[in-house]
Amino acid sequence: QLQLVESGGGVVQPGGSLRLSCAASGDTLDSYIIGWFRQVPGKERVAVACIHGSDGGTYYVDSVKGRFTISRDTAKNTVILQMNSLKPEDTAVYYCAASYYSGTYYFTEVSEYDYWGQGTQVTVSS
Repeated sequence: QLQLVESGGGVVQPGGSLRLSCAASGDTLDSYIIGWFRQVPGKERVAVACIHGSDGGTYYVDSVKGRFTISRDTAKNTVILQMNSLKPEDTAVYYCAASYYSGTYYFTEVSEYDYWGQGTQVTVSS
């Protein structure tokens, strides 16, 4: 059973950076697709970025392109979300998720993911 644990959230000023980590245990991420989602109170959880564990292929939603970078550390079985040039509208609880998948499609829907972490709060405020 795959387990995911996020870390790295916090409070940052607009224009600042944060680095979120998603550490996996119970299986290696080589055969999974891993996504980062975010959710604000009263709204749906939405995709931010995802990465193929097999080949490192990445996908980003338009609102974070050029600011966020998703990557994998295979030695640590971890996926990283580097967030730069943060804006107040990036404030949310961030979740990592994974599904066993080795294809080429990018999963952007909550229903496509089987495993979830507990979330980590990111607050962008002056």
